[in-house]
Amino acid sequence: MNKYELMYVMKPATEEAEREALLEKYKGIIEEADGQVDNIEEWGLRKLAYEIKKETEGFYMLMNFQSDVDVPKELDRNMKIADEVIRHMITRIEE
Repeated sequence: MNKYELMYVMKPATEEAEREALLEKYKGIIEEADGQVDNIEEWGLRKLAYEIKKETEGFYMLMNFQSDVDVPKELDRNMKIADEVIRHMITRIEE
């Protein structure tokens, strides 16, 4: 299993219930593939360095997890189609 870091930014108008639902969805994708979520940090609302999709602020989330190589691809696919997610990045952490 490899270690990964997932950072994603959601629209600032996203309700707390929607944020929780997305978080549970992404955790579910990882855990269904026998992965493990190590840490979740909610960074909260922050100003963006530049405007993205006409938004100047975003709600930041950071998740560290362990999984096989196919899971980041599935997370990437799901985040691309989620309207609430305006940016995301998945990075493999070298040991």
